[in-house]
Amino acid sequence: MLEARTAFTLLTVLPLRGPEHTDRRLAGRAMALAPFVGLALGLLAGSAVFATRIVTAVPGQRAQTLLPAVVGVTVLALVTRGLHLDGLADLGDGLGAWRARGRDRALEIMRESTIGAFGAIIVLFVVLLQVGALSTTISAHRGTLSILVAAMTSRLAATLACTGAVPPARPDGLGALVAGTVRTRDAALSFLAVCAVAALAGLLDFDGGGPGRALRAVLAVWVGTGVSFLLRRYLLTRFGGITGDILGGLIEITAAATLLVMAMTIPTPVLHTLGLQ
Repeated sequence: MLEARTAFTLLTVLPLRGPEHTDRRLAGRAMALAPFVGLALGLLAGSAVFATRIVTAVPGQRAQTLLPAVVGVTVLALVTRGLHLDGLADLGDGLGAWRARGRDRALEIMRESTIGAFGAIIVLFVVLLQVGALSTTISAHRGTLSILVAAMTSRLAATLACTGAVPPARPDGLGALVAGTVRTRDAALSFLAVCAVAALAGLLDFDGGGPGRALRAVLAVWVGTGVSFLLRRYLLTRFGGITGDILGGLIEITAAATLLVMAMTIPTPVLHTLGLQ
């Protein structure tokens, strides 16, 4: 329970009492539970999406999809206090300054409280991707499943980013606390757990669950995880390690990639080949 409370304390603003002092060992165990924090957030945001669809439905007209999508993304931002979006903005500014000013100056810029043009642009486009993809999934009657899978997979990206010999980019901050703290075994178990929950949610989805939907959900986890892995490798070459801002950026970009997969159409011949239709 201590590890779970620590995970929620690090990744959300939910009123859970965390430990007075967090060491690297506790932080590692907490980050291994990050996908389960994503599960809780996904259930909350999915409920908000579902409720918004009900209260905005107009008899005889096509159901709303954009507004529920905006509500779902907004709920995730509010419950995390915009922490990950702030990290994404700082990461954008750091990447914008890296080529011209070098690594050290880019890290200094990422510390600043102001948001520059690069940060504003990357936040705008990532949020638009999230809202647009989620809106598409809602119109396909898999919006609640999609936001659940995206919330879990994006937090799994944070878990995997803290696995192995990953150094911190600077000697202080969240990156220094959690870098390299998650054991490979724990990360593998978290990945398998996310795949299992995604598959189960796809099978039991009340709005058309089945093998095809389960396959899509697991595929989205794999693709989102692959995107986060490639992005982490790229960022490590630029900054030499991870920071809290990098983790926040990974979470938001992975969520967008996962939602895009959930929004895509799997060709019918592929489903026939796999025996799912």
